[in-house]
Amino acid sequence: MRLLLMSNSTNAGEEYLEYPKNDIKNFLGSQKVRSLFVPYAGITVTWDAYERKVMERFNQIGQEIISIHHFDDPVKAVKEASAIIVGGGNTFRLAELLHKNRLVEIIRKRVNEGIPYIGWSAGANVACPTICTTNDMPVVQPESFKTFGFVRFQINPHYLDANPDGHAGETREMRIEEYIEINQEIYVAGLREGSILLKEGDNMSLLGTRTMRIFKYGTAAVEVGPEDDLSFLD
Repeated sequence: MRLLLMSNSTNAGEEYLEYPKNDIKNFLGSQKVRSLFVPYAGITVTWDAYERKVMERFNQIGQEIISIHHFDDPVKAVKEASAIIVGGGNTFRLAELLHKNRLVEIIRKRVNEGIPYIGWSAGANVACPTICTTNDMPVVQPESFKTFGFVRFQINPHYLDANPDGHAGETREMRIEEYIEINQEIYVAGLREGSILLKEGDNMSLLGTRTMRIFKYGTAAVEVGPEDDLSFLD
């Protein structure tokens, strides 16, 4: 299995998909791959506009994409795809349309067969067993919270360590602690912006310069870095 899971698409002050573009290029390789893009998480942007935005960056690294919304038969499009790319946005909307179009099982099958999968933000969330550690508002109700399950742990993208000054609500860590109180066997990875998880077969590594915060019921949260062994997660 080959996965490239990004916390976010854009770092502050940078252009869209600027920070991960070389990792994407290395991941897909020197040969041009016509990747199938899934824009379903986009709500405040049209899928055509979303496709153009992603295509511009991928063209810069010598790659091509085509969005799944151009196909009359999305299942067939997945069956014929050379790589799958799932963009960010609203995770609940993404899950709703993945289930509605009967794509969860076929994407899972193709990725388990070895085609590359790239996802950022919501696209990283759906690589997990469920979307239950998303930060998004449930603007729709999907058929199920269950998704691809490419990894056995949960990801919290855009992970933040603290709340803004003057805000009295729960921190992100407190929300994750609620999750692991109920889901005691599952690790949660707080993936900070600018960070990427790379999975190549049985090997998983953290890319970037920041650490990742790991939560598990009954143990204190810990920080892991790019040099650390992450095999315990999966």
